[in-house]
Amino acid sequence: KDNYLQSYVHVVLGNEACDVDSMVSAMAFAYFLFKVRSRDDLLVLPLMNIRQSDLALRSDSVFLLRRAALPQHLLLFRDQLDLRALRRAGRLRLSLVDHNVLPSSDADLEGAVVEVLDHHQAERTPSPTCPVTVEMVGSCATLVTERIIKVAPQILDQQLAFLLYATVVLDCVNMAAAAGKVTPKDSCYVAELEARFPSLPPRGALFQELQKAKLDVSGLNMEQMLIKDMKAVSGSLNVAVPVIYLSLEELLQRAELEAELSAFCHKSGFDLLLMMTMSFTEREEPIRELAVFSHSSTCREQVSSYLQRAQSPALGLSPAPCLHPLISAFHQGNALASRKKLLPLVQDFLRECDGAGCLGDAEEEPAVPPTPTNSLVDGCPLDGGLPRITAEELRGKSKPPAESTDDPSPPDLAAGPHQTQS
Repeated sequence: KDNYLQSYVHVVLGNEACDVDSMVSAMAFAYFLFKVRSRDDLLVLPLMNIRQSDLALRSDSVFLLRRAALPQHLLLFRDQLDLRALRRAGRLRLSLVDHNVLPSSDADLEGAVVEVLDHHQAERTPSPTCPVTVEMVGSCATLVTERIIKVAPQILDQQLAFLLYATVVLDCVNMAAAAGKVTPKDSCYVAELEARFPSLPPRGALFQELQKAKLDVSGLNMEQMLIKDMKAVSGSLNVAVPVIYLSLEELLQRAELEAELSAFCHKSGFDLLLMMTMSFTEREEPIRELAVFSHSSTCREQVSSYLQRAQSPALGLSPAPCLHPLISAFHQGNALASRKKLLPLVQDFLRECDGAGCLGDAEEEPAVPPTPTNSLVDGCPLDGGLPRITAEELRGKSKPPAESTDDPSPPDLAAGPHQTQS
């Protein structure tokens, strides 16, 4: 096209955690849309919902991209595209994958949402202008795979199949029923991909490689560990719900833990941190535990009490020893209750507080220590505004990578979602 800036832009956006599932679902669904719906005046783009600099924290995503021979420079990140400018110009269309409602910070983009494909609790009502597919499977990539196989199976190649297959295997913990995440539909489409592409790597070996990469937090400071896999919920409180890939004991042994958490909350504007620690037994069974941090004892005690009483699901929380005055720690008896199942409980708690005003007056916070010098960023990454993407940059994104002699898979996927037809 002569002028990309005159095109409508259809963006496929994953959630703010931008984990492997969100990343692959965005890329694969955008490629699908490009193949089946693309036209001369429409540019289809998968957008990673993090800053480009944060990709390095997604060690499993970086590993998977490398294994799939998909160059990182072909990806487009949230700080590289001004969605609000596109929306103001009336040129933005949004498909949401791996979440079904936009966070409050993106509420002004709501009118651009035209489709949703997700596996979390439904919070959006379908409408004639926005079809919604929400099904509680183990991985959103399962639903993307289903859509592709039912509508356009001819677009599947080794590279695309590998990305989808690896994502479902990782999300569903190697398809182990004991982990409580896999559903019959997940198993069905993993088997379908294996049947279509017999050279896909064995599930067990692939899962071990991805899991090792995902759990690798060596070299990360506390702030980086918090934002590595974090989701936020807002209401009466601003709550961060990160998954931290340490055992609860390892987390609580950090000598400066409270100072680190205080600095993070002060810098990021969170009232409460609800940290789910994640580790595994020798038999690959998940161990999930919780640590609740807040300067307000009222906030800390009320959310802890609410989660201890919760029945849908019951978390099976029991107090764990903790020497930090601003942290309440819990062993989680129900190891199958992942963050995906925890988030609706947090949202229900906040809605209950919004209606009843149950939190009362927040306690006065003690002086917050300065941000550690090894923090991930200094200041707000958006202080300078969002960089605007140029026609030349979009044109560059649409070019396929140079062929590699050691790349066994077709390069379509790397270029496809960023192309537009001539």
